[in-house]
Order: sequence, then structure tokens, then C-alpha cells
Amino acid sequence: MGDSKLAGQFFDAAIGLLQRVRDEEAASIEAAGTLIADTVADGGRLFAFGAGHSSLAAQDLVYRAGSLALMNLLAVPGAVGVDVMPATLGSALERVDGLASAVLDSSPARSGDLLVVISLSGRNALPVEMAMSARALGLRVIGVTSVVYASETASRHSSGTYLKDHCDVVLDSKIAIGDAELSLDAIPAPFASASTVVTSALLQSVMATAAGVLADRGVEPPLLRSGNVDGGLEWNDRVFKEYGDRIFYWQG
Repeated sequence: MGDSKLAGQFFDAAIGLLQRVRDEEAASIEAAGTLIADTVADGGRLFAFGAGHSSLAAQDLVYRAGSLALMNLLAVPGAVGVDVMPATLGSALERVDGLASAVLDSSPARSGDLLVVISLSGRNALPVEMAMSARALGLRVIGVTSVVYASETASRHSSGTYLKDHCDVVLDSKIAIGDAELSLDAIPAPFASASTVVTSALLQSVMATAAGVLADRGVEPPLLRSGNVDGGLEWNDRVFKEYGDRIFYWQG
């Protein structure tokens, strides 16, 4: 089998998943976008959290051209990506009880804010506790996860629950357990992951919805422009100054 055929199979698998979430998650996407718009209009702040590779989709929303300037990364030291050494430490930290609460308690997050929690499996202590603790503090929570994990794997949180159980809105990425779309007789392990593609697309669709809801209400969405187009830096500087008290990655 040629490489090009496998490449085509992966694109087909990814496109199929994108079509599924477009069609099956439409109501949840609308609800999540409306929740974000409500938070922006009510003066709340926006945060996104993901551990390991789930952090990629969270970072994709922060300080990003075409995204809301108010989205801040809620980072857990050592669990933001594979830059920590050894990389396996990040996976271990996802199973540590109490870490999420400590991070939230020392963060700017407060009642009336909104937190997006991204976890493919939704079973580890860190994302479950992050969602639970955020709701206890009065934040609204949007969870992005693959719901099938909850029916076929055991929770690693002491409560026995999953991320999906502690959200105001759940976005189901439909990713199969194991996060690999392809298999081949000559290769002993499945390969080609699609969770980042699908999760990022889901969240960008939510941000697009939020921008549209705000516009429908006569509120200009606080969007960022690319700094690599003429006038982009000046545009962003205006947005930062106007919303600086709700942006924590910028120093005015």
C-alpha cells in the first residue's frame, strides 16, 4: 500500500469526523457559543484548559488572529505540553488529585467567568477536578471530550465521574478510544490521530458562533487581527487597552 493511499484514508477519516460533529453537535455548539457570548456581554472573563496534547486546542484559542481577545490560557505547570522533561511527567500530573484546585485557587478565575476544559478521555483526575472546582467557584464550564470513553474506560478520579459529568455544555468530539484512525496488518499498532484536528475545529466553530451571537445583540465581538497584516498591531493594541482588565496574557 502506497503512502498516498494511507494519506487519503486519514483525510477521509478526519473529514468524516468533522461532518459528524458538524451535524450531531450542532445544538451543543450553538449552546456553547451562546454561553461564551453571554459571559463576554456580562463582563466575565474566558479561560481555556487542556493537559498534554489537549492543551494544543486550548492554546489555539489564545492570542490568536480571528479569536476572542478575552480567551486566556489556564496553565497547569508541567502539564501544558510535551516541553516538560521527561514528557511522561505531564501524563503523570494528569492523575494527581488536588492539583487542579490549587491552580484554580491561585488563578484570576472567579464567579461569572467561563472555563473551557478539553480532555479527550475525560477520565483523568486533573480535567475532572478542574471542571468540578470551577463550577464550585461559580464558573460556567464547557467540556470538550470523547463521550465514548466514559462508557468503555474506568474513571481515574476518586468520584468515579468523568469530565462530561461536570459541564454546563458538553461537546463530543466522537474520537474513538485510543485516538488513532488507521490500521494496517503490517503495522502492530493503530496510527494517525485526529483528535487535535477535530477538537480545534469544534472550538473554532464555537468561537464563530459566539461572535455571531454578540453581533446579533449589537455588541462588537472583541476579536484580534493578525499582526502580519497592515494595521493588525494597531487594531490589537486598541482591543487590549479596551479589555485589558479581562486579558491576563497582556501587560499594558
